[in-house]
Amino acid sequence: MSAPSPSNTTKHPLNMIARELALQIARQSLPGSSQIHIVPSTGRTQLLVSNGSRLHIISPETAQYFQQLIAEQDEHGIETALTHFGFRQPALIDDTPLSSPPVYALSLAIAQKCNMGCTYCYADQGDFGGPAKNMQLDTALQSIDLLLKDAVPGGKVQLTFLGGEPLMNRASLRAATLYAANAGAKKNVQVNFSLTTNGTLLREEDAAFFEEHGFAVTISLDGIGAQHDQQRPMKNGAGSYQRIIEKIQPLLALQQRMQVSARVTVTPTQKDLGNTLLEFVQMGFHSVGFSPLLRAANGRDEMTKQDLEIMLEGMIACGLLFEQHVMQGKRFPFLNMINALKEIAKGTHRPYPCGAGAGYMGVSADGDLFACHRFVNETAGSMGNIRDGVDATLQNNWLASRHVHQQQPCNSCWAKYLCGGGCHHEVLEKGRHACDYIRGWLHYTMQAHERLSRLAPDWYK
Repeated sequence: MSAPSPSNTTKHPLNMIARELALQIARQSLPGSSQIHIVPSTGRTQLLVSNGSRLHIISPETAQYFQQLIAEQDEHGIETALTHFGFRQPALIDDTPLSSPPVYALSLAIAQKCNMGCTYCYADQGDFGGPAKNMQLDTALQSIDLLLKDAVPGGKVQLTFLGGEPLMNRASLRAATLYAANAGAKKNVQVNFSLTTNGTLLREEDAAFFEEHGFAVTISLDGIGAQHDQQRPMKNGAGSYQRIIEKIQPLLALQQRMQVSARVTVTPTQKDLGNTLLEFVQMGFHSVGFSPLLRAANGRDEMTKQDLEIMLEGMIACGLLFEQHVMQGKRFPFLNMINALKEIAKGTHRPYPCGAGAGYMGVSADGDLFACHRFVNETAGSMGNIRDGVDATLQNNWLASRHVHQQQPCNSCWAKYLCGGGCHHEVLEKGRHACDYIRGWLHYTMQAHERLSRLAPDWYK
């Protein structure tokens, strides 16, 4: 069966299947045991062992046995059963937090200002609640020196340019890129570059520069046409969609070393993620990803638990489109699905949701260090500055307090080592109202993993 066109996705049978699946998954993915989770599917039932995020194919009888233990909340019985079936192994994650890990990735707020007036901006319209400013080139170069200081020859580091809108400080962005590339080459350290931009200020010559340096370029696009314009207008209220689509064409046409991706922030007004996904895939983006808006500086357009239930339906519909294409041997760059399947396949298990405050930090325009780009100018995420380096006390206190074993109700959740406790910034600001959505998405992708590893195993190669 060929892929549906964007104009008829809303009525496509996959949406109806996704709705039924979402209802079923909502019941099946609830927390039951901190040690295991049952993942039934039309093929073979899987048992997720939280320790190590390992999946095992089990018989219906074994599944029923474990399900009974979960219903009885018999954690000791589950532990004994895991030993009996040979599924138990020493704990791979304990209570010990990371301690003073080296920094291997920095994001530079190269421009703490923006030319757009997005309705939900986490950075207070790009200036992070302070005066609009550019990062001075000397600050950017000092940041790069810090990034490379302890880098091991033969290793890799990541340098990301963010804002606000980073292309409002194009000259410093370009100069910092050249400096980092040369400094990295002298140390035999590979510097990987990335940029997140609203796309409105792109020039044709930017494409050649980003291609030369192998940039991963992320374009913020929140839907098609009017949907995007509603959420991401210019400061004067004018729409930005058509302008962005025109500006990104040279990048899409040139990308080889460069990879151009679309990032869609999902709010309650978005009803059909499948249409958006198909439209952007057909445009030629290297990947397309969706992220729910859980925290906005002004509280506007934030997703509620009910909104996230609807979003899960849309994400499952997109996942089914992905499965359909993979079964046909076709590439389909749905980033959320690709990332989830890769992590499930390799048994990703982690005590933190990301590298924030550990190997990754954000640098403000003034050269202060923060746990990540979202914490810029916020005391809660302060980590020192580029002149004096990382403050070990602040960093290690952060890592001790943010370990998933210190989070509630994470400790009783089967998904804790796949999730890691959720985005630090969103959780500290808004709590954990996205847990059901996260569990539901993981449950679906584990079902899809079983199908694809059986019916399209070459995808994993």
